[in-house]
Amino acid sequence: MTAIDLLRPLLVVAVLAVVPWLGVSNATLNFLVYMLIVTLAAQGWNILGGFGGQYSFGHAAFFGTGAYASAILQVQFGVNAWLGLLCGGVAGVAVGLFVGFLSFRSGLRGSYFALVTLAFAEVFRVVANAASFTGAAAGLLIRLDPGVATLQFADRRITCMLVLGFVGFGLVISTWLTRSRFGAQLIAVRENEQAAEALGVDPMRVKLGAIALSAALTSLAGCLYAQYFLFVDATVAYGPWISVEALLAPLVGGAGTVFGPLIGALALHGLGEATKGVAGSVPGIDLVVFGVVLILVVAFLPGGLMGGLSRLAGRLRAISRGGKSAVEA
Repeated sequence: MTAIDLLRPLLVVAVLAVVPWLGVSNATLNFLVYMLIVTLAAQGWNILGGFGGQYSFGHAAFFGTGAYASAILQVQFGVNAWLGLLCGGVAGVAVGLFVGFLSFRSGLRGSYFALVTLAFAEVFRVVANAASFTGAAAGLLIRLDPGVATLQFADRRITCMLVLGFVGFGLVISTWLTRSRFGAQLIAVRENEQAAEALGVDPMRVKLGAIALSAALTSLAGCLYAQYFLFVDATVAYGPWISVEALLAPLVGGAGTVFGPLIGALALHGLGEATKGVAGSVPGIDLVVFGVVLILVVAFLPGGLMGGLSRLAGRLRAISRGGKSAVEA
């Protein structure tokens, strides 16, 4: 990966970094922080599902593990929030490797793998809802203590910059996958696992590497969520909402692309907020929008918004070349 390859993700991050400083309201900043956290979780899903072709319905297992690990270490052991963030990411990777090893060793793929990940997320939710060290049904409340050491900032713009930094890190990883040997092996396994193995690729190692990267980003999203909202319980951490959002954003934006999760999260939540602004406080109206957008994308844009934009750009280039040829003739 060259410096030129990094130019696009860094440019996107730079543009997004300007938005919080344009005098936007706290409500808009809250929307940006939440949307970026979802984007980070979606980037994690995209590595495994988009690049790797291993669709997961249970990324809440990684998100919740990161959130709970960070919260438990802070609340019960007084650990520094930065160390809690690191430990949350490591815990998420450990869970990812555990789930991946059991699933891939058994040869699970497609809908079978998706259902197994969903089952793991549900098991973790039930355990977290009953265990005393997770606060059981009451959950865990992180003490409000603004400061750099606690990753709590009175100015929401700083929090936005922090989360954006992690999203930028996810964009760099996705860019690396499009240019690296490991990324090529991952795509080869996605397209034809038997053929890739015949060419010397170890599918088990590649898929375990993908789920480890995927779990790392998603668990970090969980840590940041807990640190921003200062509360976590089983429904929030391991609930199906984050698994659905982590899956929808790449599918709408473009699975297996660098910017698909970001574009998808922005489109879904932007439309959802706009609809709520027009329709008022109609319960679940944003979920209706999510469903309609997903249906339209699957029906008319199978490659997602990024795929549609790529086809549009290709047609414009073809028209441009045709116009130049006519002039030359």
